[in-house]
Amino acid sequence: MKEWYLLYCKRGEQQRAKAHLENQNVECFYPEIEVEKIIRGKKKAIKEPLFPCYMFVRFDFEEGPTFTTVRSTRGVSDFIRFGGEPKVLSGDLIYSLKLINEDCMKSKSLAEFLPEIGQKVSIKEGPFVGVDAIYKEADGEKRSILLITLINQKVEIKVDNSEIEY
Repeated sequence: MKEWYLLYCKRGEQQRAKAHLENQNVECFYPEIEVEKIIRGKKKAIKEPLFPCYMFVRFDFEEGPTFTTVRSTRGVSDFIRFGGEPKVLSGDLIYSLKLINEDCMKSKSLAEFLPEIGQKVSIKEGPFVGVDAIYKEADGEKRSILLITLINQKVEIKVDNSEIEY
């Protein structure tokens, strides 16, 4: 009977391990999340594993492949064990993670919730409450850079996205 197990993979080799395991008819799953990163000076949305170095696998060790075969696959370090045996995971847990992962991938990206560059906004919380500003750009996932006028000069400030009203 097929069971779910948790594998620890070598750093940065989850995709390699997944490819080699799927060639052995092992079902693999690791949830991913889309994050914005600055790569070579440009913002890019990339997918990263939610649990770096960990992967859920499902197979029947009696029919093959064996634990040793899976553990010896390129990119895999070892099973997560409790005692001497690999720990069997609940199928409901994996099913729930898959549903959550699908919902996250279908949801809108962060950029769709932020104002457009150059749009006038007002600050509704914090030390600059009530001040009108111009939206410049996102600063990570939770903050934005705004331009406000102080003493006849445009000044950049960073505020939490929850403090912006547009």
